[in-house]
Amino acid sequence: MSTMGDGTRAVRAGLPEPQQYEPTLPGPVFAAHYHLSGEPTGPYTYGRETNPTWTHLERAIGELEAPGESVETTVFASGMAAISAVLLSRARSGDTVVLPDDGYQALPLLRAQLEAYGVEVRTAPTGGDAQLAVLEGAKLLWIETPSNPGLDVCDVRRLVEAAHAGGTLVAVDNTLATPLGQRPLELGADFSVASDTKGMTGHGDLLLGHVTCRDPELAAGVRHWRKIVGAIPGPMEAWLAHRALATLELRIERQCANALALAEALTGHQAVSGLRYPGLPTDPSHPNAVRQMRRFGSVVSFVLADRETAERFLAALRLVDDATSFGGVRSTAERRGRWGGDAVPEGFIRFSVGAENTDDLLADVAQALTAATGGN
Repeated sequence: MSTMGDGTRAVRAGLPEPQQYEPTLPGPVFAAHYHLSGEPTGPYTYGRETNPTWTHLERAIGELEAPGESVETTVFASGMAAISAVLLSRARSGDTVVLPDDGYQALPLLRAQLEAYGVEVRTAPTGGDAQLAVLEGAKLLWIETPSNPGLDVCDVRRLVEAAHAGGTLVAVDNTLATPLGQRPLELGADFSVASDTKGMTGHGDLLLGHVTCRDPELAAGVRHWRKIVGAIPGPMEAWLAHRALATLELRIERQCANALALAEALTGHQAVSGLRYPGLPTDPSHPNAVRQMRRFGSVVSFVLADRETAERFLAALRLVDDATSFGGVRSTAERRGRWGGDAVPEGFIRFSVGAENTDDLLADVAQALTAATGGN
């Protein structure tokens, strides 16, 4: 499937060989145990370790992450379960881990846990490849690009080269881009990680995460971590996720096109400052993005004058839900500062662009900005 287009690959990924009178995508397997006589050497032994529904989904994600290559994917109950599995399965007391200081807001919680286990944690911003400066002697480098919510992009190849030269493993959080926007393993990373709650499944109705590796030993460590902590997805969630992958290219194409249209419409708007979208040629992240990304994601960020203006803007939107998370077919937006933990202004808006008709979405944003600013 390595020569197929993204859409063809997405609709076929992970499907079993056709069997007469059997469904194309088998239904979810609900099982805590399996018939298992003699030695437990088969592929399905106990429900916390393996499940046929996971197998199909893991194969599908692997085909999207690295078409035509041999990789191993492990699915988890959430994105944070996937992130934690990589960091906590590799780091030991006395090791050093490098994290971004502008990444997902739950990373500081994980940092505190790592430090409680005796792991030294260094941080630096995503932009400007600043993590290079704190890389020496690290066991693992964690990259989030584009970063959430600031949308900075680092040069993954450059960071990977420097990290591997010093014996450091590299994990990339690819949640915002998805494998249709960026393939971290092709850029040299050891782990490609994502919260599939977001763009991969795209409907805002399930929690899921995954880790994909080329190295079987690294994959085995991640899979063992899932087994011992039990951070497993339900079979129904896994089946729904696999079904959702069939429309991945259709969703991502529309959402990315809408995101660029929104960013262009907001460019120069007198009520908007700090506009960020990696697909804009004027964006600081654009030079790196065009070198390593095939699509630039569905998230646009910008700043309004203050908290009150941002809240008036959100209240005036008719086609956009005021909700957290991103990557769904229905547009959402939020004043990110309401959560704390992100170093953003009070009027900072993270806007997740959905699959609505472009003209309808732009018109809604325009009238909401007018309502929020009194026409200024």
